[in-house]
Amino acid sequence: MKRSSSQLEEPRPAPKYGRGTGVPNPIDVHVGARIRMRRLLLGMNQETLANALGLTFQQVQKYEGGANRVSASRLSAMAEILGVPISYFFGDLQQEDADVSPEDKLWREQLQRPETIEFIRLFYAISDQKVRYQFLEMAKTVAATFEAKAE
Repeated sequence: MKRSSSQLEEPRPAPKYGRGTGVPNPIDVHVGARIRMRRLLLGMNQETLANALGLTFQQVQKYEGGANRVSASRLSAMAEILGVPISYFFGDLQQEDADVSPEDKLWREQLQRPETIEFIRLFYAISDQKVRYQFLEMAKTVAATFEAKAE
């Protein structure tokens, strides 16, 4: 429907995030976190990824933090370098209005910590499945000891 020039257009609400707000788009933050997680799982530092992309490591930092949006062509190049399909970067993406419990939020944050990712990478670097299983059982025992002390 066309408006006459005498009618004033209603002002648009201020954006919640994006350029000029100082708040990155949550999707950009999610994609950046997935880039970071995959890079760390591979044991790759930011400089190595940056060199493969022809960028500076500071640019990779901005992508991983969601401060800069990753273009489709750059995301495709990252997927190839990191050995994943492009869809990997959008995996586990929550709807903006989705309710996430505090426990689930904490769980997700813990899984994205560098030490968690390094632990997973090192765990799977143990080639002997029997040794991995023994290590897992040891970790369960240690965790149970701490859980018992907390009670």
